[in-house]
Amino acid sequence: MKYEVTEEIDADPSDVWAVLADVEHWPDWCPTMSSVRRLDDGPFGVGSAAEVHQPKLPRTIWRVTEFEPGRRFEWATTSLGVTTSGDHQIDPLPDGRGRLTLTIKVTGALAPLLAVVVWPMTRRYVATEAASLKRRCEARRADPTTSS
Repeated sequence: MKYEVTEEIDADPSDVWAVLADVEHWPDWCPTMSSVRRLDDGPFGVGSAAEVHQPKLPRTIWRVTEFEPGRRFEWATTSLGVTTSGDHQIDPLPDGRGRLTLTIKVTGALAPLLAVVVWPMTRRYVATEAASLKRRCEARRADPTTSS
């Protein structure tokens, strides 16, 4: 199972990346995140882990599996025989704006069962996360004193 959302954001891609890569502050601007807590110190990158709590879902540990500084990261979590990966990518557009692509993939023996139970909510969450990031970054562009 795979779901992808794309948003064009009226903000510099480096500014979008700054918000996107600051995972511990996601709950400040995204209603689908109750809390995000980094489980390691140092720069965010491959191997970094975070405990994520979302409404109506159990707390999960997400670990970064792929990382391209300033452009993209993918992280994954495994539970009950299902692996869920989330890809977060920002690409520059010719006019100085950015294109955000969020992709969620679910694999494993129990993935079809999961589809019936939580897939509609998962799709709503991913769409909300993309729209919320767009709002946050465009608000920061309009008012640079807005914190991440």
